[in-house]
Amino acid sequence: MLNRRGLIGASLIGSGLVGARAASAAEPTGGAGIQLTRPCVISTWDFGVPANQAAWAILSKGGRALDAVEAGARVPEQDLKNHSVGRAGYPDRDGHVSLDASIMDEQGNCGAVAALEHIAHPISVARAVMEKTPHVLLVGAGALQFAQEQGFPREELLTPESRAAWEAWKKDAKYAPKANSEVGDYGKTSGQLGTPGGAGNHDTIGMLALDAQGNLSGACTTSGMAWKLRGRVGDSPIVGAGLYVDNDVGGATSTGVGEEVIRNVGSFLVVELMRQGRSPQDACKEAVARILKKKPQAKDIQVGFLAVNKQGQVGAWAIQKGFTYALCDGARQDRLVAGQSFY
Repeated sequence: MLNRRGLIGASLIGSGLVGARAASAAEPTGGAGIQLTRPCVISTWDFGVPANQAAWAILSKGGRALDAVEAGARVPEQDLKNHSVGRAGYPDRDGHVSLDASIMDEQGNCGAVAALEHIAHPISVARAVMEKTPHVLLVGAGALQFAQEQGFPREELLTPESRAAWEAWKKDAKYAPKANSEVGDYGKTSGQLGTPGGAGNHDTIGMLALDAQGNLSGACTTSGMAWKLRGRVGDSPIVGAGLYVDNDVGGATSTGVGEEVIRNVGSFLVVELMRQGRSPQDACKEAVARILKKKPQAKDIQVGFLAVNKQGQVGAWAIQKGFTYALCDGARQDRLVAGQSFY
């Protein structure tokens, strides 16, 4: 069975990024966070490395941050080996694959979809909600209807591998949170769980970009908790919880157990703390601390925050060690960083 570092290395090798400018293992960050040059893009987990590359292809040519985060988020959404984001995501307890996503631009415009079935790229549907409707969030059957009206193809998202994992899970059908577990019974931490052969993934990808014009945008997309109750929605499509951007201040995104992020409106909190003068690192740390203060038993699960301010300073913090995030800018394009944590 692969451990976390093995998974990180495998992901980087698979993406073709191990070599001249990519880190082959996570490197720690200092207490002050990391300073990037503009333009830049950051994202959660090891699959953020290839996602960042897609975003960088746009940013490096002077493109808009919004276009970059959409392009980046689509990379894990279409990865058939990724069982926590997009078309190959693990299903709910009844065998339905449902996807959540949100997107937010530099002007404060935002769009989101939740419990969306049969559409492989929820991040692009979320952008369509933002740009083509007066609404912010569409859910369920209504989101599917809108997506099809916009020309998104209806597809069967339950892949043979995901179906096999679901069938294996049904033998015991247990929910048991295990922070940063690669294989187990709970899907909304670092590993989508119950995977045959022990090949795990992480969960949500949250992405934030600062373009050459100094504008910020963000995206967040996930298939949510494996084996969840049908209709369950986590933090990813909830603007202010899983994602928040204020172009005057910075942006933040989250990963981990979405219920705890929603209860604390986590990403909005991180941005507001940065508005008050906190560094991204300190703001993320404080947001995690508030979760633990309100609910001490949350120390046994995982929640992590990732943030960037208007100056390109990056910070992250998590409950449990094991949270990683990917960075990309012109100075050093690809690197994977081990976020700091309380436990």
